[in-house]
Amino acid sequence: MNMRTGEEGYHYGVMRRAIELIDQGEGNLSLEQLAGQMNMSPAHFQRLFSRWVGVSPKKYQQYLTLGHAKALLQEHFTTLEAAHSVGLSGTGRLHDLFVRWEAMSPGDYARHGQGLVIYWGWFESPFGPALVMGTDKGICGVGFAAETTAEATMEDLLSRWPKAEFVEDPMRLRPWVLNMFNAASDRLEPTPLYLIGAPLQIKVWEALLRIPSGQVTTYSEIAEAIGNPRAVRAVGTAVGRNPISWIIPCHRALRKSGGLGGYHWGLPVKRAMLAYEAARAEA
Repeated sequence: MNMRTGEEGYHYGVMRRAIELIDQGEGNLSLEQLAGQMNMSPAHFQRLFSRWVGVSPKKYQQYLTLGHAKALLQEHFTTLEAAHSVGLSGTGRLHDLFVRWEAMSPGDYARHGQGLVIYWGWFESPFGPALVMGTDKGICGVGFAAETTAEATMEDLLSRWPKAEFVEDPMRLRPWVLNMFNAASDRLEPTPLYLIGAPLQIKVWEALLRIPSGQVTTYSEIAEAIGNPRAVRAVGTAVGRNPISWIIPCHRALRKSGGLGGYHWGLPVKRAMLAYEAARAEA
């Protein structure tokens, strides 16, 4: 792992265990009970969580409960039409990470990445080990291995563009990655994205990019936004095939019922991302 924020991966591991305990205790565990079950003092556990997300474990527990998705839909739902009118200069943290995204042409996509050089590297992130891939034009892939394995994550992203040439070069990607996870104290260059997908997929991913940090929308809302309201199932598939997790915020897409829906890299990661953003937005 090559990122200077290696502590973040440890923090996610602790939080992953906390999610399980909170679920088992139905969200009613005290700070002392949570800390004790993870063999930490209450003071250390509180410091760890407060440093990671900016709020106390007690407050954070509210964001990790299974009912949080329904609360998000009630209190932080955004229509993509409204989000689009705000534009990418909006207040969401995500919107400050890059100035543009560029999509590969359908013909290039049909060639499965032939002629592309894709650089890759492993980094620590707030959500465990992250595999990041990018071309000279920008980041094209981000996957998380905390709930799968490093091997499965690598195989998954390699299979997206089987005819590309892959070169391990984390230092080339590092400035973009530091900015992507907001890990640097000084402002770095914006993080450009290079979207590699079928035309429908790219439409869905562009719609996801309009959802401000700390807010959520529904799969059906995305289908409306791309002009195909009956394509909810196809939208769900495209959301699941999003290759640039976290930056293209597929974790902000929920079912109308308030259910989390699926998440390619594991539902605990999706819950952690939503809780992380909501807590930071209100901290």
